[in-house]
Amino acid sequence: MLKQLAGFILGITITAGMLEGSQSSNSLKSQYHSLNTIDFQKLQARVKNPVSLNELESAVHEEINNYRRSKGLRPLKLDSRISRQARIHSKDMARGDVPFSHDGFRTRIKIINRQISYRRAAENVAFNQGFADPADRAVLGWLKSSGHRRNIEGNFDLTGIGVSKGRGGAYYFTQIFILEEED
Repeated sequence: MLKQLAGFILGITITAGMLEGSQSSNSLKSQYHSLNTIDFQKLQARVKNPVSLNELESAVHEEINNYRRSKGLRPLKLDSRISRQARIHSKDMARGDVPFSHDGFRTRIKIINRQISYRRAAENVAFNQGFADPADRAVLGWLKSSGHRRNIEGNFDLTGIGVSKGRGGAYYFTQIFILEEED
């Protein structure tokens, strides 16, 4: 039987290249959030026991959009260019190349900005281990946190999601949110 470990989540938002909120990227610290069972009945179309990282990414996208729809918000379009940057960050965290954090967020956004002009960008990261549905656990953790939920409910139109699995079996999640520049 797998020992269930606590999930950790972090969120950050930038607008026009500036950090919002009172925390700078240097002062961000991981936040522990107890992940007890919550009643999120509006998240109905869950993918149970996904077997691949792509399925986990799809499950996160589906759950986030189901939640947004339940709040009367438009769904986020999944963009492969944004997902590429999210995957790189999740892999780097899973390998231990970077700490579990938003390290390099500005660089990820600059790379994305070469292909997609943006007005606003945000990022949520999470990791967990020992859960039957790690994607569901990550989304529920984000929704329990006001800062992460603010990113999920934010005025964004595109998203990218990357999931990676570390050597110890922990799953690392990165979701990047983008509001495209108007033409």
